[in-house]
Amino acid sequence: MKKEHIVTRKWGDRRKGKTDWARFDAMTDKDIEAAIANDPDWEGIEDIDWSKAVLIVPTKKKAISIRIDEDVLAFFKREGDGYQRRMNAVLRSYMEQAAKPKKRA
Repeated sequence: MKKEHIVTRKWGDRRKGKTDWARFDAMTDKDIEAAIANDPDWEGIEDIDWSKAVLIVPTKKKAISIRIDEDVLAFFKREGDGYQRRMNAVLRSYMEQAAKPKKRA
């Protein structure tokens, strides 16, 4: 791992976010609505219908040690963070396809 990617923190620092809570607490509802109206990322959010949203609880993970070909691991790592999650998704897809009943011709 390269030193420029290593971040050192003191105990308890990880619980601190970058949110200025004092500024937020001082805002009125009108101030918040104005900030939302000026935020380009908010456009269209108010139109989302959440009434049919379904909560999906992820399955429990098990830590294991596994040997993977170097080129396979490099392929998934090239895609960036979350490579283990993507590898799990590929394995899950294979498992689900293999579990389906075979169609007879």
